[in-house]
Amino acid sequence: MELLERLSSLGDRAVDLVSRVDTEEATKTALVLPFIQALGYDVFNPSEVTPEFTADVGIKRGEKVDYAICLNNEPVILVECKPHGSKLDNYGSQLYRYFSVTPARVAILTDGIVYRFYSDLVAPNKLDDQPFLTMNIVSLKTSSVEKISKLSKSSFDLEGMLSAAEDLTYVAKIKGKFESQLNEPDDDLIRYFVKPFYEGQLNQRVLDKFKPIVKSSLRGYITEAVDARLRAALEKNQVGADSLGNAESLQEDDDDEVVTTEEEMEGLFAVKAILRDLVEPSRVTPRDVRSYFGILLDNNNRKPICRLWFNGKTKYLGVFDSHKAETRIRVDGPNDLFAHADAIRESVSHLLPQG
Repeated sequence: MELLERLSSLGDRAVDLVSRVDTEEATKTALVLPFIQALGYDVFNPSEVTPEFTADVGIKRGEKVDYAICLNNEPVILVECKPHGSKLDNYGSQLYRYFSVTPARVAILTDGIVYRFYSDLVAPNKLDDQPFLTMNIVSLKTSSVEKISKLSKSSFDLEGMLSAAEDLTYVAKIKGKFESQLNEPDDDLIRYFVKPFYEGQLNQRVLDKFKPIVKSSLRGYITEAVDARLRAALEKNQVGADSLGNAESLQEDDDDEVVTTEEEMEGLFAVKAILRDLVEPSRVTPRDVRSYFGILLDNNNRKPICRLWFNGKTKYLGVFDSHKAETRIRVDGPNDLFAHADAIRESVSHLLPQG
């Protein structure tokens, strides 16, 4: 079985288990050990997967990492586990200490659903502040699985992995730069776009004048591109004479400020996974507007499953009762939706034939 298939199967299983996994030990047993096993390592062989691996840190003796994956009796990957739903940002320093005193070049921090992969790309033997890859097993990306395949036992390629990790680090930085420019374009970017057609002098007054125009143009282009791809996907999956008409409803509330985020798309995939035994995933469709990201049944505005209010500082999941009255539940992000799977399933039940 290919790695993607094994991890996809694990992701499907995790959807069923996650509501019952509420301790660190349960997370390890139900989610993390199967992940390590999916990579091809023998979790029952302590010389290959060593639990409670000792990593003495300075004057602190007996510091233990949850798991060390070993090859040729040397740890190559450290795995630190936290209870499902933990804020992983709070535990980076702990992994940092362990990493510096072992020969391992890769470290994983996980809550069983989200896996953060780290290395020492910036300074040797010093864990980077940011992961080079973050992967959610419930909403897998083929490109991510291809990269971590270099960490599997059958095709372990540390140098290849680190080379890919370095590329991913640059990609993340470029994405960050692009996002900052999208939110607040600097003078150089404005000058780049305006100079080919503006005949006057590009002084500060002119640059300030064009700043909101450039910003609006960039956002508008991205919105149109995302909208076109979503409509194409919906049209491909719709069957029947009125399928194109439904897809066109995505045009409603057209606004240059509407940008579908990766977090919203992860939320869509999470809802598809939660509802997969009730409705076909292709029937669970998105509709993004400026204030919220809507998820509909059959791309029908009259059949709202839920809403993801992810645009503000505080995030909410909106679910509906039989009268289509919305109730908002505070969440931290897409991963939190699995904790409210029952509410989402109840919301869609009002839209399905009874009996």
